[in-house]
Amino acid sequence: MLNTKQKPQNHKTTLLKVVAYCRVSTDNQKEEGTINLQVNSIEEYCKGKGYDLVDIFKDEGVSGGLENRPALADLFAFLENNKDIQGVVIYKLDRLARDIVLQETFIRDFERRGIQLISTKEDFEGFDKGTRELVRGVFGLVAQYEKWVITLRLSSGRINKAKKGKYAGGGVALGYENKEKELLLTQSEAETIKTIYELKRKKYSINKIAKYLQENGYSTKRGGNWYASTISYILKNDIYKGNYAYSGLESKRSDLALL
Repeated sequence: MLNTKQKPQNHKTTLLKVVAYCRVSTDNQKEEGTINLQVNSIEEYCKGKGYDLVDIFKDEGVSGGLENRPALADLFAFLENNKDIQGVVIYKLDRLARDIVLQETFIRDFERRGIQLISTKEDFEGFDKGTRELVRGVFGLVAQYEKWVITLRLSSGRINKAKKGKYAGGGVALGYENKEKELLLTQSEAETIKTIYELKRKKYSINKIAKYLQENGYSTKRGGNWYASTISYILKNDIYKGNYAYSGLESKRSDLALL
């Protein structure tokens, strides 16, 4: 006769060795605090589950795309050299990637290696494979929507700034600096711009102007060499006439005019 008080045996193998991955992007740093929030949550989670947390890989201030994520690259290199790792622990799925396609690509890569992806905030235990993929898909779509909202909010703010003639972001042209989110003249660089236009009025070609600046020790914005293409870009930039442009919007900024 079956003893109804007997607890069913749990045949699931406990993960012994795991590593963790954390990411904080520049857009949501303020919302989620520092990366320590994720680290503390993961360490607590692993302690509660009895996991052996071998290492934590951290990307700070990077986007959810594939570009410029050194810690993620280090994680995969570590997995290649440590075949006994059984799981990768993350705070939330969107810390791995907001894009659902990227999420699934990473998850399938882990599965191919025999590694389980574990989220401290999204519990997939007890779900079959199809249900897990469905739930992950829903979380992925939510993450993509949140990213869209953040981007929309930032774009809206920048456009409003541009309409008022204020600095809205992007590269800063030679002759100016971004100081406390305001575009201001830089006198030493402004003199370089005036020299370029003066040489142009003297009928110097753009190649000859570049050579003159190079030979006379004039500095570019990033301290590199002068090229004809750089001179051409400067001569075509309306900001030196006091016309500030951002994303198709133009504002008159006489205080920025150099010509």
